[in-house]
Amino acid sequence: MRQTSSVLYIAVDTLIPFRGSSLRGLDEFTAALDHEGIPAVWLTSRSRLQFDDPRRKHGHTHPFIAEDGCAVYMPEGYFHLRPSSDGSRTKKAATVRLGRFTCIPIAEALPAAAEVLQALSQDTSVPVVTLRSLSPRELAHNTGLPQREAELARQRDFDDIFFFAGASDAEVERFLAEGRARNIQFCQHGVLWSAAIGRSVQRCVGELARLYDRALRYHAHTVGLATADLAAPLFPFCERTILLTGGQSEQASYEPPDIPRARHLPLHAPDLWEQLLAAIAAKT
Repeated sequence: MRQTSSVLYIAVDTLIPFRGSSLRGLDEFTAALDHEGIPAVWLTSRSRLQFDDPRRKHGHTHPFIAEDGCAVYMPEGYFHLRPSSDGSRTKKAATVRLGRFTCIPIAEALPAAAEVLQALSQDTSVPVVTLRSLSPRELAHNTGLPQREAELARQRDFDDIFFFAGASDAEVERFLAEGRARNIQFCQHGVLWSAAIGRSVQRCVGELARLYDRALRYHAHTVGLATADLAAPLFPFCERTILLTGGQSEQASYEPPDIPRARHLPLHAPDLWEQLLAAIAAKT
């Protein structure tokens, strides 16, 4: 591994939207980071299978964190780690082989999330519909994705995707409160929700930071990069942060509370990528 002073963690779902074009210049930026020897770890709510095409399109060859912090996925041989199980996931392992990747599971595997979600729905009498239960036509309709992409969206390794079926706001709040009391982590993405047991972006970043430090034999600073809507889950666990402002999904002009003060860069600046490379290289 080449020497580097920083490892970049990028929350990419705004930069690479589910529908429409990626932010112009992202592939050149990815290539420039590789040229400078700066690893870029991507964070996404997508699954491993959903993320395959975006990574290939933009030439991403580094680890990524998927399903909102459920697991770390590393290309084969990246840290010279060997999976410690055959991937059956009947028992939690330090690393497992999932597809073409060596995976560090943080959350419990999907059967666990599915079981607790079903039990929670029954116990609270709040109806939910999982993507796994839908026909191909219903799946495409409810996700708004083409059929192939919709099918990939429900093939998860760890979390379970669902939506509420006619529940009132009060019922939804009661459902979420009871779920959190049962150690279920929820993430909302529009009308869709995901449920997982044990997911943690903090643990994902921590696991990768230890691996990078071991490979480099010194500490490389963690640098977080995100738009305002995706900053809160990532920024508290990075030593330096860069907030991309002015995006369509931005809800406020201030930084979320309890997040280290970030350097602000306008998302649609003509020289955004040059500014980012300079900010990443800066020591403060």
